[in-house]
Amino acid sequence: MNSSDDRYPIGAFKGKDTYQKEELDALIEEIALLPDRIVKEVDGMTNEQLDTPYRDGGWTIRQVIHHLADSHMNAYIRMKWALTESTPLIKAYDEKAWAETSETKLDPQISLALLKSLHLKWVALIRGLSEKDLNRAFTHPETKKNQSLMKMIAIYSWHSNHHLAHITSLKQRMGWS
Repeated sequence: MNSSDDRYPIGAFKGKDTYQKEELDALIEEIALLPDRIVKEVDGMTNEQLDTPYRDGGWTIRQVIHHLADSHMNAYIRMKWALTESTPLIKAYDEKAWAETSETKLDPQISLALLKSLHLKWVALIRGLSEKDLNRAFTHPETKKNQSLMKMIAIYSWHSNHHLAHITSLKQRMGWS
């Protein structure tokens, strides 16, 4: 699915409250594949290309890569909290401010290596979840809503493809493919 909105090239997240095992397996596989897919897309990009925003007012490809590592680290930790505490209130973070910290100017290979290791560990954790675990949840401090781990898997599968599409759609528009 393609969207005419450069902010949401695959469309906005449309989740469900529950997923069948086959659906979850496919979502988990999308999370598992993300690091290699990102590496493939940015391989050989110049610094000028990495520092190109995917849309007017948007993050650069470099920032998107660093954001993925930051966001997915937070997701992994939130999942661990939900598994080890009773519906914990998680810590929110300002992703826009995080995208401006000094290390987001560094070589994106740093975050790609982190993302690869993180996803190996995260996917192993996810694949080991029982049906009971999938229904465990955390509470988000801003929305005050509970988020199940099952839905979280769907969100981060979408999130992975959402940011991958930022890169691929920019490459297509710029003729970098």
